Amino acid sequence: MTNHPNRRSILGSLALGAAAGGQLDMSAAQADEKSGAAAAADQVPGTCVLFPQAVEGPYYFDPNLVRSDITEGRPGLPLKLVLKIIDNASCVPLADVRVDVWHCDAGGIYSGYSGQGDDRNTSTKGQNYLRGTQTTDAKGLAVFQSIYPGWYPGRTPHIHIKAFLDQTTVLTGQIYFPDDMSARVYKTQASYAARPVADTTNDRDGLFTEGQREGGGIILAMEETPEGVTGTLLIAVDRSGEAARRGQGMWRRIFGGW
Repeated sequence: MTNHPNRRSILGSLALGAAAGGQLDMSAAQADEKSGAAAAADQVPGTCVLFPQAVEGPYYFDPNLVRSDITEGRPGLPLKLVLKIIDNASCVPLADVRVDVWHCDAGGIYSGYSGQGDDRNTSTKGQNYLRGTQTTDAKGLAVFQSIYPGWYPGRTPHIHIKAFLDQTTVLTGQIYFPDDMSARVYKTQASYAARPVADTTNDRDGLFTEGQREGGGIILAMEETPEGVTGTLLIAVDRSGEAARRGQGMWRRIFGGW
């Protein structure tokens, strides 16, 4: 299916860069669009529109690992994730915001849980891969080194995020990838060869479409680099925490504890 970017997906968008180092098969037309690597600290475009809340999902835990590189040697296309947190009222970057991210590996398996995989007998208890915490710097940036996530049945490829606005208020969200890029990654990269076709695209994913009621799903702006790919996103938050509290209540009503 064709992915149709909505207004929010454009808010954080950078131009998709050219292929470099043979990472993916990009067209010459796309290659001509590349005008140099974006400096995420100063060139993340967008407007101060609230990032939509999303359900946390069943695979969160806090491994208490403050680290930028969360790969722990998991195979996959290298992904640099650049998140810029700003205040939606003033558009000012927010420093000292704790940001947690977590996602599945190339095979669609999260660390730290049992009962996973197509046969539900895969356990990764005691493992912490593809999870970590960073604190935003003076420019509002939190940067993670990871891999492009795989997929699992019923969900489009995604990354989970928590932003801790104060001691009691947490913004919980999910961020997504362009469908066409996911399709190319899974079909051309060896680490994903066992599962080359995701069974769910963005516009068929219930959580993605539910987020659109608030103006998202949020699609990362993707750029290809010699090392892999970079995903960049501007995240505007309500520093008072009121929007996050409303969102937490909404998702509890819809999904319960899931």
